[in-house]
Amino acid sequence: MPHILRKPRRSHALAALFAAAALCHALPAAAQADAWPTHAIKLVAPSAPGGATDSVGRILGRYFEKELKQPIVVEAKAGAGAIIGTEYVKNSPGDGYTVLISGSSTHSANPFLYAKLPYDPQKDFRDIGMVGFIPAIGMVRAGLPIHSTAELVSYAKAHPGKLSYGYATSSSQVPPAIIKSRADIDVIGAAYKSLAQIITDLAGGTIDFAFLDIMSAAPALQNKGIVPIATTSLQRTPSLPDVPTVAEALPGFEVRSWIGLAVPTGTPDAVIGRMNRLLNAALADPPTRQALERLGMTVQPYSLAEMAKFTEADRARWREWVRLAKIEPIQ
Repeated sequence: MPHILRKPRRSHALAALFAAAALCHALPAAAQADAWPTHAIKLVAPSAPGGATDSVGRILGRYFEKELKQPIVVEAKAGAGAIIGTEYVKNSPGDGYTVLISGSSTHSANPFLYAKLPYDPQKDFRDIGMVGFIPAIGMVRAGLPIHSTAELVSYAKAHPGKLSYGYATSSSQVPPAIIKSRADIDVIGAAYKSLAQIITDLAGGTIDFAFLDIMSAAPALQNKGIVPIATTSLQRTPSLPDVPTVAEALPGFEVRSWIGLAVPTGTPDAVIGRMNRLLNAALADPPTRQALERLGMTVQPYSLAEMAKFTEADRARWREWVRLAKIEPIQ
C-alpha cells in the first residue's frame, strides 16, 4: 500500500515555521559568517572622490573582490565634515554589506568639533580594524618667502592678518589652528567643501597655505605653484625626507590622522571577526600594502581588541588637539 503524504494541519505548519525561525536564530554566528558575502559590498567614503578615504577604498576593494568573489562598490558621500556619509552608514542595515571607511574625522575629531552629531561613534558603530596612519603636509603658494614652519610664523608676525589658509576636514583644520594658537599669529581660516578646491585655490593664489593629509595632497605636490613646507608627524616622512616637520619649529607638535573600517552596530560578531581577518590579510598582501605606502600611509593592522583600545585613546588625543587649536564646536 503506497505511503500517502497528508497535508499538515495549519497549527502544525505554523509550529514548523516557528521552529525553523528559532533554528536560524540559534545558529547565527557560523551560518552568517560562512554565508557572508552573497552579493555586492558597499564601501562608503565620507569625502569627495579622489581623497584619502576614496583612494584607500579602491585599493582595498581590489583585494576584497579577489578574495570574496563579490563586487566591491566604493561610493563617495561627501559633505559636512564627513558627517553625511557617516550618518548614511549608521542608518544602514547591520549586515556587513555597507561599510564605512572611517577615520580620525568620523570617530575621533568630530565629537569635539561639533556640538551635536547625528551619530555616536561609540554607540552606533563597531570598528572592523585599522588600515594605517597618515600625516598632514603643510603647503604654501609659490612666490612666498616661506619654506618651513619657522618662516611661516615669521612672515605671519610681520604681516598680521594677511595670510589665509583653507580647510575642509579635521586634518586640514586642526594643524594650522594649533600653529596659530601656539605661535600667537594672526592668520585667517576659510572653510571649504572639498580638498580639491583648496588645492585649486592654493595654486591660483586665492589662499596662501593649507595643511592636507598627504594622500589628498599628492596632486598638489606635483604642482610647481605649490611648495611643501612641513609635515605634522613627529618624525620626517620617509617619502618626503627633505620636508621638515612642524615639530622642528614647535617642539612636540603632532597631529596624525588614520583610516579604518567600521560597520553599524548590530552587525553580527562573526561577520565582524571575518572582516577583520580579511582586512589584515589585505594589509599583509605585498601589492596592496605597497599601493597604500606609495600614497604616504604607514600601514598598521590591528586586531579587534587593539582597535578598540586605540580608538578610545585617540579620542582623548583629538580632544586635546582641538583644545590646543582653540576651536569652538560648531553648534
